[in-house]
Amino acid sequence: MAELFFENMGTAALQVVVLFIIVAVGFVSDKLKFYTEKTAKATTKLLFYVITPTVIVRSFLTMEYSKEKLGGFLIALACAIGTHICGIILSIPFFNKLDTRTGTVYKFASIFGNMGYMGLPLAQSVVGPMGVFYCSAGVVAYNILVFTYGSWMFLRHKEGYKFSPKSLILNPGIIAVSIGIPLFIFGIKMPSFLDSATQHIANMNTPLAMLLLGTYISNADIKTLFKQKENYLVLLLKQICMPLIMITIYRLLGFEGDLLTSIGISCCVPCATNTVMFAGRYDADTRTAAKVVAFCTFMAIFTMPFMIAYTKL
Repeated sequence: MAELFFENMGTAALQVVVLFIIVAVGFVSDKLKFYTEKTAKATTKLLFYVITPTVIVRSFLTMEYSKEKLGGFLIALACAIGTHICGIILSIPFFNKLDTRTGTVYKFASIFGNMGYMGLPLAQSVVGPMGVFYCSAGVVAYNILVFTYGSWMFLRHKEGYKFSPKSLILNPGIIAVSIGIPLFIFGIKMPSFLDSATQHIANMNTPLAMLLLGTYISNADIKTLFKQKENYLVLLLKQICMPLIMITIYRLLGFEGDLLTSIGISCCVPCATNTVMFAGRYDADTRTAAKVVAFCTFMAIFTMPFMIAYTKL
């Protein structure tokens, strides 16, 4: 068990180191005025409307359809939706006294996790191909909810905002999911030239998001990163309480083995790097978003191995 724990810690640490190297490039680029916060805000639209939807569509192309796999996928999808609902409920009593631009960022970070970059590599390392398959269900659930409920979290505070189901459904994430599901079910593959082009576009997602994060951190007060009590509260809610509650529930429901471990990994990933993208897109507190993402991503080195070990007990 100890060997497994430290192996998982090493995998998580490696992912975090890679992320922070790219963040450092964004940080230095802002200081040297090569890639500034102003430019980064323009890049947010590219991520939001083009790159992230491409990632979503491609996530369906990597999964091979079968009736057996579909059953497991739907179970993992339902569990991932349940995990997000747990996060929503846990965050309700907190951050309400803060300015809405800041409080919404903390609530968002407490609910949505970095499924793609942190979850999938760990699932590959710990479980193997089936782990990636089950975690992909978490990615689908995340993309559906982040572009609906997540967008609404920021929009509801806008002056003159009126709830419109159409605006929540007709957004880049949901459109991409709507394209991806038929591709998965009917086993449709892209022509090689289109597959290659979309792969290149999708590969820009993590680097650009981390460069954005670096520019926002460059303009934030880094000294407060480990002093901000709200960061610790997000860490407690997102990376400790929520996974402990949900993994325990899934164990009681009889889940075990690779399925439980994969779902557990989806539960315990740190807050989404897209917290920064959504904050920038909806004119919220991007510097707070950058700090909480950096803090929680670093702390994932320590929290994720414990949660993965819990699924193995």
